[in-house]
Amino acid sequence: MEALLQALVNGLLSGSLIAVPAVGFTAIFAILRYPSFAIAGYVSVGAFAGWWVNTRFGFGAPLALLAAFVAGGLTGLVCEQGLLRRLMPSGALTVAIASIAVNLVLENVLRFFFGNDLRGFDLPIRPDLILGGIFIGVQQLWNLLLAVVVVGAVFGFLMFTRFGRAMRAVADNPDLARLKGIDPSRIAAIAVMLGAGLAGAGGVLLGLDTSIDPMTGYRVLLSVFAAAVLGGLGSIPGAVVGALALGLAEELSLLVVPATYRTAVGFVAILLILTFRPRGLLGERAA
Repeated sequence: MEALLQALVNGLLSGSLIAVPAVGFTAIFAILRYPSFAIAGYVSVGAFAGWWVNTRFGFGAPLALLAAFVAGGLTGLVCEQGLLRRLMPSGALTVAIASIAVNLVLENVLRFFFGNDLRGFDLPIRPDLILGGIFIGVQQLWNLLLAVVVVGAVFGFLMFTRFGRAMRAVADNPDLARLKGIDPSRIAAIAVMLGAGLAGAGGVLLGLDTSIDPMTGYRVLLSVFAAAVLGGLGSIPGAVVGALALGLAEELSLLVVPATYRTAVGFVAILLILTFRPRGLLGERAA
């Protein structure tokens, strides 16, 4: 029973880390209608931006998150709006393939400036909490709290601000939104900055949990994509649900299969969901 409870706790904590970049991924997809795998590069850029202000200026995790959000958002704006958008007339598949190339470029830029060594955030090390035989890292709890705050802020932005309502209108029907005076191009730029910024913030959360290097984003890309597909591409609540479900599934799988097969759980989950619910857990139904 303790092993099961420990797996559930670990799954919740790991899923919360994936939820932030997964929301960023699906926010970009909801507006631009193509899967941007450059999100992995934005994760790594944000991770290094947060690490730099933390180790250089001694900023804590909240300010490191803010720096990562800004760095990831600006990088995404340049890459998505300045480069990938020009390829959109060629189709979503072409843009998706090009986004992989953008990710590789960003990885190598980081490798050129920072090298390949693992980097850790400069934060105090605290002993794990033990509650009823369940081990919980103090930093993991802080990461969970930060992830909840970030995701909550995104939901608040989408529900209660003018730009958030405009984003939802464009995602639902860009032509109707244009007739109501909403500029889809401007909203697309905001969505890209939001999505890429969330990916950058997710990079810091991942770095706080372990360490970072130029391939930090690449290593979680499949999990982020799986979470978005599980929840339903284009559904921000679905991305959160999908990330938590994926985290729980991966941790629970360790109770019955070796750790080397953990990544395969995400692929199995994608196959099952696409077979029985092609639109994902919370995705829109086909018309």
